[in-house]
Amino acid sequence: MPTPSAAVATLCRTLHNALPEKVNGLARHATHPASDLTAAWGDPAIVLRCGVPTPDVLDPGSAHYNPTADAASINGVDWLPQKQSDGSVRCATTLRKAFVEVTIPAKYTGPYGDISALTDLADAVKKSDPAGL
Repeated sequence: MPTPSAAVATLCRTLHNALPEKVNGLARHATHPASDLTAAWGDPAIVLRCGVPTPDVLDPGSAHYNPTADAASINGVDWLPQKQSDGSVRCATTLRKAFVEVTIPAKYTGPYGDISALTDLADAVKKSDPAGL
């Protein structure tokens, strides 16, 4: 469970209320524990967490810092995708007031790391999480 500052938690609550009922054609369902900082769709679940720490790749103090990491812009939201060892893809927003992380299971990303499910989240992120750091 993320533990953001009060200001970021407010942005996350706004995002939580703006999230769609379906992502990638999958229905939204409750998370356990229930929280305004998390959301999930489908089974296996596409999981969103809001208010996560700065991803290591974007943190100049991290051993994994990489200012040239490939990002993807999807409907006006920039995401940093990172393939995980289990085949899933974890994507974190960049250049936003709150970091939002979405993990898309391998079942939906396929062998090529398809992250098109993020298209369904772009409007909610743009409306709820302003650009800037």
